[in-house]
Amino acid sequence: MLRPKIPTMPTPTGHVSRPAVVEPTAVIQHTPATTAPVAPASPPRPTVQLTPGSVLALVGGGTAVVLVVGTVLVSMLLAVAVTAASVAVCALVIRSLVSSQHRR
Repeated sequence: MLRPKIPTMPTPTGHVSRPAVVEPTAVIQHTPATTAPVAPASPPRPTVQLTPGSVLALVGGGTAVVLVVGTVLVSMLLAVAVTAASVAVCALVIRSLVSSQHRR
């Protein structure tokens, strides 16, 4: 009644062809003929040009990042300190309750 039914793979019907054989092909290296010498590239220009406005924007952005990261770190430290203080208070209360039960 509760026997599992195992599916069977159907047999292929119709014409069954053999897999195609892939033959390797030869790779021929082509060496280009030498041409006229390449002209030297122009001298490199500086990629970053700092203007007073961009320096001010960089300083402002850096200050904002430092303030945000500092706020996050201080809040995490405060959360750890509050958790530690509450665990210490709970430990003292439990210790007090256990010691008062031994006296009775």
